[in-house]
Amino acid sequence: MSVLYLLDTNTISYAASGRSMTALRRITEQPVGSILISCTSLAESRYGLRRKPGATRLERATEALFAEAVLLPWTVSTADVYADLRAATEQAGRSLSPLDMLIAAHALEAGAVLVSSDTAFRYVPGLTVEDWTAA
Repeated sequence: MSVLYLLDTNTISYAASGRSMTALRRITEQPVGSILISCTSLAESRYGLRRKPGATRLERATEALFAEAVLLPWTVSTADVYADLRAATEQAGRSLSPLDMLIAAHALEAGAVLVSSDTAFRYVPGLTVEDWTAA
């Protein structure tokens, strides 16, 4: 089985906008079914697009990326992983923003590598993070 990669919202944005051709290349090189997107990142990305109603090229590129990925819905199991993760990180004094915590929980539940340029994720216990936005 191939490695699963869950794209954080910032990676989606970098790839779809063309600001990181490296990220776009890495995404397209992965086997079918190995790129995952949390419904949280889907919501964040669509919110960002709603704030830019004239950005039709960006919207098409973003939606094309969504169409090729496996979209992960929220489940009861995801909620349990989130609850455990949030309690553990708060106890350790290293909490994330609420949406980042939801994305991290999805990556952990899926057993996926989180692809993000956000260094805050590196403090999440058990989470593997890669940054594909660098040249």
